[in-house]
Amino acid sequence: MTEGFGGLEGLGGLGGGGLDMGALLEQAQQMQQQLMNAQAELAATEVTGAAGGVTVTVNGTGELVGVGFTPGVVDAGDAESLTDLGDLVVAAYRDAKSQSDALASEKLGPLAGGLGGV
Repeated sequence: MTEGFGGLEGLGGLGGGGLDMGALLEQAQQMQQQLMNAQAELAATEVTGAAGGVTVTVNGTGELVGVGFTPGVVDAGDAESLTDLGDLVVAAYRDAKSQSDALASEKLGPLAGGLGGV
């Protein structure tokens, strides 16, 4: 009398053998905890990018947390120098963000595999 299940009779949890839903739930909970731990670790980690006397710090989630300048990197009275400063900030941010993304891939990559063969 399995026709009423619309083809679900092949799933192990509905009638014997196969998929262990308890083990699946436990594995999902473990993965969720590992993901939360990895995200917390990323948020607490900082990386720095640099370009031409400008340093930019981002955390492991890519959030900007600081910008620094070497003295003399810009002449405040020169419009071109200020434009260059903007370009340097963007370049330093991209450097830091690239490092942050690589760190996130390293930390979260193993968790991206999901539930494996399930």
